[in-house]
Amino acid sequence: MNKQTALSLISDLSNARGAPGFEEEVLAVIRRYGEGLGEWTEDSMRNLYLHRTGWKENQPVLMLDAHTDEVGFMVRAIRPNGTLDFVTLGGWVASSVSAHRVMVKTKLGDWVSGVIASKPPHFLSEAERKLAPDISQMVIDIGAKSNKEVIEDYQISMAAPIVPDVSLEYCQRRDIMIGKAFDDRLGCAVILSTLRELEGIDLPFNIICAFSSQEEMGLRGARVTAQVINPKLSIAFEGCPADDTVLEPYLVQTALKKGPMLRHIDSSMITNPRFQRFALDIAREKAIPVQEAVRTGGSTDGGVIHTTFKAVPTIVIGVPVRYIHSHHGIASYSDYEDSVRLATAVIRGLDEKIIAGF
Repeated sequence: MNKQTALSLISDLSNARGAPGFEEEVLAVIRRYGEGLGEWTEDSMRNLYLHRTGWKENQPVLMLDAHTDEVGFMVRAIRPNGTLDFVTLGGWVASSVSAHRVMVKTKLGDWVSGVIASKPPHFLSEAERKLAPDISQMVIDIGAKSNKEVIEDYQISMAAPIVPDVSLEYCQRRDIMIGKAFDDRLGCAVILSTLRELEGIDLPFNIICAFSSQEEMGLRGARVTAQVINPKLSIAFEGCPADDTVLEPYLVQTALKKGPMLRHIDSSMITNPRFQRFALDIAREKAIPVQEAVRTGGSTDGGVIHTTFKAVPTIVIGVPVRYIHSHHGIASYSDYEDSVRLATAVIRGLDEKIIAGF
């Protein structure tokens, strides 16, 4: 996949609106860019499966996973003055929520702009000014003046999904992308680009890609996809939190422009050490920049995939993203490109004997 096509893919995926449980726009983009790569199926959770062209009976299955949802919000109630109470979908930090633009989905299927608002400083007491912001005290203002107007004119009701209102920007000279939902639309893009790189190549195993829903709500979609696929081996692709602006230099393990991150552990999985070593050796052999990480928090779909049935050797290939779980993330195209190179090389290097050794 050439760079311009890849950037269009990333942009369309990033801009698509897909709060947990409401990922339809994202699936439409994936289907469009994945046309001709295989057979599509979908389940009632809106998990999307792509069976790679060239299916062979009685061959082991490699599962490629990425999740389609993004952190967002949901309307909890409509106040008499027309502002919207909301709850979070996924992990948000209160300090990154207020004063940002959002889009609220109506019952007619279109989107309305709004702003996440809190009490202006002019109306705060001295004691209130010193308090940390709390999401429960914030509302979304769409410009309405009454509950009735929101319901009857705007056609917005309880449980309407809400996402950040952000459009992707790419700076060619600095190779930097700024946009929303890089966790995990970058992972989705890496899978599709990797399959394009593998077109026409015969492999001694089958590939099923799972674009799973509701990861941000507790890895829910992958609990289903892993059972449906029952793979022999799995690679989870993520937009993972970059740490190069928040930690001391000696602790940095996931920096921009230094390649994909392979994590050894997080809160949900100890990575299969044999599969991990295989991937690291491939990276070294092919001169692909890669970063290793030991995480004390966070989790990926790999956390539920690797314990499915009789256990599934799983690694995580993560594209570094600064400030995930906020309205704006920052990522490098070169890290995305190196993630595709690494995934392609790892897959091409596998055979049935190597898989059995994991």
